Amino acid sequence: MAISRVGYWSGLAAFTATTAYVAVQLLQVAGMLRSPMDEVLIYATSLCIVVPFILEMLAFHYVTPKDKQFWTHASLIFVIIYAVFVTANYVVQLATVIPLKIAGASEPIRLLEQTPHSLFWDYDAVGYISMGLATLVAVPALSGTGLEKWVRASFIANAAVTPLISVVYFYPTFSNSLLFLGFPWAITAPLFMLLLALMLRQRHGQPAVAS
Repeated sequence: MAISRVGYWSGLAAFTATTAYVAVQLLQVAGMLRSPMDEVLIYATSLCIVVPFILEMLAFHYVTPKDKQFWTHASLIFVIIYAVFVTANYVVQLATVIPLKIAGASEPIRLLEQTPHSLFWDYDAVGYISMGLATLVAVPALSGTGLEKWVRASFIANAAVTPLISVVYFYPTFSNSLLFLGFPWAITAPLFMLLLALMLRQRHGQPAVAS
């Protein structure tokens, strides 16, 4: 299967998982999901973003002309940082924290629980800040014409939201109102994943550029 085709389908999967995460997050904030299902769905949908997003960005790197691959390579480094931190977080929450909380043994795992300004809260922050940086450093690899122009704009938009994400995570007092400060990410993240996927589909059939 062509690299661009793998990237396209991976991008669609990443877009779908991100959209699902956003929907679950909104339902949670609205109080329409009960514990522990709200946490299970939040972490599960978030975890589903990771692998397809890596593959989408990897495909993007390989179909990029060699003279611009420095930027996509740099982007991949931030993608891996994102993947390592959020995967560590979500696996711990799903496989350890939530089951023990259901069993009534929450005290021993309090350190592992993702709550505002906790250890794994910071892991999550590093992950999503890294995702924003991944889109920022990839901008020079995209041209200002055709569909790439829109992919480039979506990358810039997602990177621009990153400071807001940082405020949400690191502001001294967390609240649901503060959470909505980061809501633009709910638009920019799935948007850039979808547009990049469409760009990769457009490149299907073109020879991949070796790194």
